[in-house]
Amino acid sequence: MSEFSPDNWQLAIHNSATFVAMADAPKTLLYLVPTPIGNLEDITLRAIRVLGEVDIVLAEDTRTSGRLLQHLGLKKSMLSYHLHNEHQQVQRLLVRLERGETMALVSDAGTPGISDPGFLLVRECLARGLRVECLPGATAFVPALLKSGFGAERFTFEGFLPVKKGRQTRLQELVHEHRTMIFYESPHRIVKTLEQLAAVLGPERPASVSRELTKLFEETITAPLAELAANFAARAAIKGEIVLVVQGREKEERIKQDRYADNDRDE
Repeated sequence: MSEFSPDNWQLAIHNSATFVAMADAPKTLLYLVPTPIGNLEDITLRAIRVLGEVDIVLAEDTRTSGRLLQHLGLKKSMLSYHLHNEHQQVQRLLVRLERGETMALVSDAGTPGISDPGFLLVRECLARGLRVECLPGATAFVPALLKSGFGAERFTFEGFLPVKKGRQTRLQELVHEHRTMIFYESPHRIVKTLEQLAAVLGPERPASVSRELTKLFEETITAPLAELAANFAARAAIKGEIVLVVQGREKEERIKQDRYADNDRDE
């Protein structure tokens, strides 16, 4: 019987609740709560419960998160917490957390702390012995990785490449990367990034571009880097956040070696 089959689901919940009740753990003060990256049905039951129970929701954009809370039927106090104010906000939030207030940190979409603010607050909470929990949930790079077909047994998440300073250095560091590489990119920089990766890793390196994941016009295209660059350069407009997945060097070379071996046998 599967661990999470319908027959034992209620028992699993009961046992889990009993374990939590018995555990002498400190109160969780900060929750990292993933939110849907497009499809609102991707919110989890636990996320809804936590958002409803905490005292304050820390939001990257209170307007975006406010619409989600309204959709969920929740009325909560909200505070703005984003890239441009996190250094100023952290100390004030720590004072409130140390007084026992509970908070949920959310980003506009996906899991907070992944290419979004969150690291600084988590680090400072842990340094002060304040309990932090991160809920599992939506994140863009996982479906993009699995849809690429390049294998997920080993991969490296690179996030956004530097826009200017350090960009070429980072690209050169990836030349010998054997693992599958995952990048986040914006629509107005995707062509430049594809062209630069093609120049550094080779125009024939297989890659996959996923756009508008979980939304109505979701799109994933898998092709060599040079072809992807030409495809997106020819578009009048590119919309939606983008996940770029590039096959690692080791796998590419092994495929080429297999092809050469097949040609030798044919001869």
